[in-house]
Amino acid sequence: QVQLVESGGGPAQAGDSLRLACTASGRTSSYGMAWFRQAPGKEREFVAAITWNGGSTLYADSVKGRFTISRDKPKNTLYLQMNTLKPEDTAVYYCAARAKSWGPGAEYEYWGQGTQVTVSS
Repeated sequence: QVQLVESGGGPAQAGDSLRLACTASGRTSSYGMAWFRQAPGKEREFVAAITWNGGSTLYADSVKGRFTISRDKPKNTLYLQMNTLKPEDTAVYYCAARAKSWGPGAEYEYWGQGTQVTVSS
């Protein structure tokens, strides 16, 4: 069983940076992981994904060049570095994990509880 706990969200001004973290309990060394977000009144959307070894990453067009996904395997932690934040980045951010698969279309098995990011202009 894998449990995911996000942290690092909060209020920010446009142009600021935040770093989200997702700490996993359980063995996730062979898991693809990802970040998703859900804004009020909108469906959950893919943000970024990373392979089990961190060798490959994918990003939504809306965050490409501003966000960076990474993972620290010894610490069993996934990160999302968010730079040049925009008000439209306001959402609840969720991390997700899936054994032996990854990417925006993977059916993620495990989800965190989410962390709120609010960006004001």
